[in-house]
Amino acid sequence: MSLNLNRVTLRISAGTPKQFPADPLPQVAFSGRSNVGKSSLINLLLGRKSLARVSSAPGKTITVNFYDVDGRLLLVDLPGYGFAKRTKEEQARWSGLTDGYFTANRNADRVRLIVQLIDSRVGPTKDDEMMLDYLTRTGIPFLVVATKCDKLNAAERRNAETVLRDHPLISSEVPVIFSSSQNGAGRSEIWQGIGRFTGVRL
Repeated sequence: MSLNLNRVTLRISAGTPKQFPADPLPQVAFSGRSNVGKSSLINLLLGRKSLARVSSAPGKTITVNFYDVDGRLLLVDLPGYGFAKRTKEEQARWSGLTDGYFTANRNADRVRLIVQLIDSRVGPTKDDEMMLDYLTRTGIPFLVVATKCDKLNAAERRNAETVLRDHPLISSEVPVIFSSSQNGAGRSEIWQGIGRFTGVRL
C-alpha cells in the first residue's frame, strides 16, 4: 500500500528526549548542519510548501520535530549542528537533544535510516565528518543527500560527486543522492532509499 501524503501531521516538536514519541513506527531521521536544507528537503519529500518550518535564522530552533506520515512512518528533523553563533548553553542543549535521539530514544531500535545532508557546494565539513564517523562506527544505516545541487554547474557537480564518492567515511555501499528543493531533483531516489530500509513506499 502506498503512502498517503495527504495524511501528514507534525506529531511533536520535542524539547527533551522524554517527549519523543513511543509508538512503534519506523523512523527516518534527517541530520545536517544548520542551513543545509533539512526542512526544505522534508517539505519536498512530502509535497508541501511549509509543513516543515524553514527558519529565517539558521540554528535558532533547537527541537527534534517528528512528522507522522499516514500513520505508518515518522520523519524526524534533527536540530542542525555547526552553528557558530550559538551560546554555550544552546550548544549543550543541541548536543543533549541530538545525542538523546540516538542514546535515550525509547524507540531507538525503530530508527531505520539516517538521511545525512551535506551542502553540495561546500562538501563535508568537520562537523559533517564527525556525524559520518559516528554513523559508521555505530552501524546505523545512512544515505548521503547532497543538497542545493541546482546551484552547481556541470563541472562543479562532477567535482562534488568525486569528493563525496572518494571520501573515506562514505563507503561505496552508501547511496549518494544529489538533491534540490528548487527543482525537485533527487526526490524519487530518496524515497526509494527510505523504502529500502523501512519497507514503506511512496
